[in-house]
Amino acid sequence: MSVAVPGGALTSRDVSRTVTLVLVDPGAAPLGMLAPFVVDLPWWQEVADVVAAARDRFGVDVTVLRLLAADRPRPPGGAVTYLAECAGPVPAGLVPVPVDPDPHPLRAPWADPGGPAASLRWATGALAGLGYPQVAAAIQVRTWNLSSIWRLDGAWLKEVPPFLAHEGAVLRWLGAVAPARVPVLLAAAGGRLLMAHVPGGDRYDAGADEAVAMLADLHAIQVTAARHAETLVALGVPDRRGARLGTGVAAVADRWGADVAGLAALVGGLPARLAAVARCGLPDTLVHGDFHPGNIRADGPARVILDWGDSFVGNPAFDALRMAGWLPAPAAAAALDAWSAAWRRSVPGCDPEEALRLLRPVAPLRGAVGYAAFVAGIEPTERIYHAGDIGDCLREAVVAGAASVPAVA
Repeated sequence: MSVAVPGGALTSRDVSRTVTLVLVDPGAAPLGMLAPFVVDLPWWQEVADVVAAARDRFGVDVTVLRLLAADRPRPPGGAVTYLAECAGPVPAGLVPVPVDPDPHPLRAPWADPGGPAASLRWATGALAGLGYPQVAAAIQVRTWNLSSIWRLDGAWLKEVPPFLAHEGAVLRWLGAVAPARVPVLLAAAGGRLLMAHVPGGDRYDAGADEAVAMLADLHAIQVTAARHAETLVALGVPDRRGARLGTGVAAVADRWGADVAGLAALVGGLPARLAAVARCGLPDTLVHGDFHPGNIRADGPARVILDWGDSFVGNPAFDALRMAGWLPAPAAAAALDAWSAAWRRSVPGCDPEEALRLLRPVAPLRGAVGYAAFVAGIEPTERIYHAGDIGDCLREAVVAGAASVPAVA
């Protein structure tokens, strides 16, 4: 059995998880380990079903804190072990198991006992200050090294690590220039974001026409943002323009790409390639960084763009290529044609088609830079989520680069 997903397929071994929970109390004292149980969703960071299964099967209320171990080198599926906090009564017969008591300097604040509770106190206090009714239920939805997400009554609490903490500033800026296209930011403090609920559903199954409309929504934002690139950088948005991107790529290739055949030549030619991209005339602007249908929520014709934590200032073609990568070939071609036509109208004389061609291998190189930043910024037990993606991106870039050699100026 396989389940089609963007970028590949899930096998029968991947469509569920066998979960083991190692429990600690709010003071981090070990309580023991629950017997393994199976949940349907294979994605390691999704924990709502883990919490529900622990309650249904064992009668215990838990908050999942962080991944401890897995039986495979990368997600999804398989057997995974999490550390979980339990504030109430625990079942008899827990298996004793040691828990490393040492902190780690890169551990996310929500990954330690007491961390999620502190974030929820902040969120409920902020909602009360805004006149919201008392929160009746707080449901843990996701936790991993990149975010902690809770569903509250009428709002969402999201917490991100320092290297993604510019998301709050981006949402605040976008709320002033494109309020209909982003979640309403109710409060923000450091990496904590409190956002109003967005009705509708995530559009993972969007077709060609809907993808074109999504790109048009983003295009309108990016035309405006192109006039404010320096402001966005000053707000903390990462600068991935031109030579800065090239410097980051070279560092990652040196650290992770020694065994990737053809990578040195591709990286060596990157300055000439990026110079050719600049001649295409597209402006640097706010790039979403992970622009695919699943990061757009729609309620009928109303669409809201979610998840701006990967955003940076750079070339808008990166977002178009990301969207195209999620679509079947005919739909991808139609979306890129419409995107190119929109930029030619906005910037007469530009050459978006050539920019797309030249940046096809640079997009996975940029992806490798992003994954390397994740790995450098998180504690060792959670690097398993991303470490394999770095090499994958570097190899993908070499393949794409063979078909997109820049012309001599």
